[in-house]
Amino acid sequence: MVYNEATALTGPRVDAALREKEMRLTLYTDYTLRVLMHVAVADGKLITINDIAKTFDISRQHLMKIVNHLSRKGYLDTVRGHGGGIRLRRSPRDINIGEVVREVEETLCVVGCLERRGYCRIQRVCVLRGGLHDATQAFLAVLHGYTLADLIKPRRALSSLLLSNNVAGV
Repeated sequence: MVYNEATALTGPRVDAALREKEMRLTLYTDYTLRVLMHVAVADGKLITINDIAKTFDISRQHLMKIVNHLSRKGYLDTVRGHGGGIRLRRSPRDINIGEVVREVEETLCVVGCLERRGYCRIQRVCVLRGGLHDATQAFLAVLHGYTLADLIKPRRALSSLLLSNNVAGV
């Protein structure tokens, strides 16, 4: 591919490089939100980690770490043994998505200069740095406007997709 103004930000190699650098939440956060949604739709019935692993095709080991974390943070109750599983400890309307994301994400810095000093030569005077910080805060503010109850509003559709014969004890 020949470089010129028209192709400066296009082409397979550049497009792939840009896609790899997009701001995104970690898979851990993605899976955490899926676990919460799945359990919330079950309306207090016990759901097993195996149920969630099968439904979303997620590693059982990953889910065990997530469920343990959510249990320690007070989002889930866990019931051990035969017939055990997990369920929400709080009402879906009391679980704020912005708070969950803040608790789960290790860093929400979209560029290195927001995370550490000395990252870039112009860091002290850079206006872009402030703009990216503000953008991150705006992103989190939007998420703070949602609760788990909001995410499961299409309850009937979600139930049919998530709970089809997977609820423990059914």
